[in-house]
Amino acid sequence: MENRPLAVQMRTDTGKEAARKLRHQGLIPAVVYGHREEPIHITLNPLELGKVLKGGAGERALINLTIEGAASGPITKTVILKDKQLDPIKRTMIHADLYAIAMDEEIHVNVPIHIVGKAIGAANGGLIEHILREIEIKCFPGDIPPRIDVNVTALNIGDSIHVADISLEKAKIVTDVGQTIVTLVPPAKEEVVAVVEEVAEEAAAEGEKKEGEEEKKAEKEEEPKKEQKKEK
Repeated sequence: MENRPLAVQMRTDTGKEAARKLRHQGLIPAVVYGHREEPIHITLNPLELGKVLKGGAGERALINLTIEGAASGPITKTVILKDKQLDPIKRTMIHADLYAIAMDEEIHVNVPIHIVGKAIGAANGGLIEHILREIEIKCFPGDIPPRIDVNVTALNIGDSIHVADISLEKAKIVTDVGQTIVTLVPPAKEEVVAVVEEVAEEAAAEGEKKEGEEEKKAEKEEEPKKEQKKEK
C-alpha cells in the first residue's frame, strides 16, 4: 500500500474557542496519538486530508505525516485516520484523530465490505439485504486491504453469507465469524402479504379470545339468576 504525504502544524492552543478560530480559517484541530507516545495536538487542512483519503485505500490510507513547528524540528510519523467528527448539518470534517503506527507491528483496523455480482435469486424477485458494513481485521499496516469484496452471485432467496465464509491471505479476521454479512430476502410484496396475513390471524385469535371471555362472563352472571328461581 502506498504511503501518502501530508504536512501539518503543531498546535499549542486548545479548547473550544481555539478550535472555533481554526475552523473560521478553514482549518481543523486534530490529535496524533498511539504507539506508546504522548499525544501531539496539531492543525491541518481538511481539504488536504480529504485529497489523501481519496486514494485507493480511502480512509485506511497510510499517511506519511510531517509535523512542523516543533522546537526540535519537523517530526515525521506514519499514521492512519482513526476517527473523525463531522458537522451535523454541513457534514464537513471538524476534527480528526490520527493514529501513529509502526510498519513492523500488526494493528487492528475496520475494513469496508463491498458487494459484487448479481444474485441468481434476484431473477425471482429476491432482494439483497446488506447487514454488516465493515469487518475488523488484524494485520501489518502495509497489508491493509482498501476493501473486502463479497460476491453474491450464488445466492438464492433465503441464502446468506457470513463472516466465516470470508478468507484473507495477509490478515486475521477479528469480527465474530457467526455474523451475517449479506442475505437474499423474499420480494417485498410477499413480505407485506405475509405480515398482513399474520396480523389478520392475530386479530382473529384475539376476537375468538374475547368472545370466549364474554361467554364465560355471561354464564357467570346467569348462574345467580338460576339459583334465585330455584329458591322461589
